[in-house]
Amino acid sequence: MPARPALALVAHDAKKDDMVAFAIAHRARLAGFDLYATGTTGGRVEAACPDLPVTRLKSGPLGGDQQIGALIAEGRLDGLFFFVDPLTPLPHDVDVKALTRLALVYDIPMALNRRTADLLIDGALVLPASP
Repeated sequence: MPARPALALVAHDAKKDDMVAFAIAHRARLAGFDLYATGTTGGRVEAACPDLPVTRLKSGPLGGDQQIGALIAEGRLDGLFFFVDPLTPLPHDVDVKALTRLALVYDIPMALNRRTADLLIDGALVLPASP
């Protein structure tokens, strides 16, 4: 049996509500993916969509961004949905840049905002066939 596709869900603090709304709106499609998320984002998604199994990693500033980056480098992620807050200075900005760089280097689809994520999940990403 082929492995299920995997997505990473990451959101800056000011964008966590957007990520939760995205997960609620697309929960049926997201159920076809193995989901990985940084700590707080994953917790918020799990609370809103308890039927979606989310593998929670560390919080972004505590190493979660690097854990997601390692999954990309190992070829274990098929997409990155990283809702970025462009208006708030972030002390871990170098981690954010490293993560987005890895998504570019390994040529995986990356959505940095809700609209792009909606477009990707609504048709551009291939889901496994239903059982």
